[in-house]
Amino acid sequence: MTPARTTSRRQAPSAPQTSWRDATPQPLVLASGSDEYILQRIRETLRDAIRMERGSCEVTDIAAGDYQPGQLAVVTSPSLFDDPKFVCVQELASMNEHLLADALAYVASPDPDVTVLWQHSGGNRGKKLLDALKERALVLDCTPPKSDRDKSAFVLAEFRAQGKRIEPDAARALAAAVGTSTAELAAACSQLIADGPVTVDLDLVEKYYGGRVEVTAFRVADAAVAGNADQALKLWRQAVDVGVDPVPMVATLGSKMRLIALTAGSRGGAGQIAKDVGVAPWQVERAQNEARRFTAQDVARALQAIAEADAQVKGASRSPYFAVERAITVIATSGHH
Repeated sequence: MTPARTTSRRQAPSAPQTSWRDATPQPLVLASGSDEYILQRIRETLRDAIRMERGSCEVTDIAAGDYQPGQLAVVTSPSLFDDPKFVCVQELASMNEHLLADALAYVASPDPDVTVLWQHSGGNRGKKLLDALKERALVLDCTPPKSDRDKSAFVLAEFRAQGKRIEPDAARALAAAVGTSTAELAAACSQLIADGPVTVDLDLVEKYYGGRVEVTAFRVADAAVAGNADQALKLWRQAVDVGVDPVPMVATLGSKMRLIALTAGSRGGAGQIAKDVGVAPWQVERAQNEARRFTAQDVARALQAIAEADAQVKGASRSPYFAVERAITVIATSGHH
């Protein structure tokens, strides 16, 4: 697609932006906004579309703040094997003067066979270049969904894109339950899309994510089991700040580690283990993947730490929150010896 086809819609810098979901490869694409997750989705969409159409794609990243004179001309020039090129110019808000000069020249006459994605998080730095891009580029909105309405719309669109449906009240409940980051919201949608029926209703969202305490507990446990100690402890401390009880937290850690212990020691298929244990097959498959991080000794240490935390949160200690932190740390640092 040539730049001319988008020019008529975007003559003025104030022209409306296009949804990031409508990203299509063309010579100039401007991603305007600060949401890192959405930027990553745009990158993947453009790269995959180029590969689908042309069979391959050579991806080059340019950091706007470290740009060297002539770099843009080098990375957009034809390659030896004539592979299609996809160039990402990152963090335009921190661009140097060399990039400003080269970019203005390039935007005036872009290579029709190269897709250049310009990422700008906000502010007026390089306004002349931004104005030029807004006249000629496909401008994609990368603003993070902030209001409840925006988050609900994001959830509905995620389901629609995968050919599934979530009822509006269920979308609102999911948006309210799952964190503040777009990545977390997208991950929750992916799980329900993968595991749920064609139409997800409020009862299913309540089952998965009902009650803020349980939601927090699952997120902490998932981060700990994945080995992400910093994230797990950060989520737990945030939970403590809003008055979350430590008892359900320890219960969730315990059930997760016990399932990992059971699947690690079993030779059966996920379906049979799920039947024996009384959980869903997807939970067993997830536990089997998670179990790869742990040795038998790791699992024993983790279960011991959880048992100690359980005793302390039920009255054996005056500082139960420290016991929970210790259990989270033991789980998250397993496999990092």
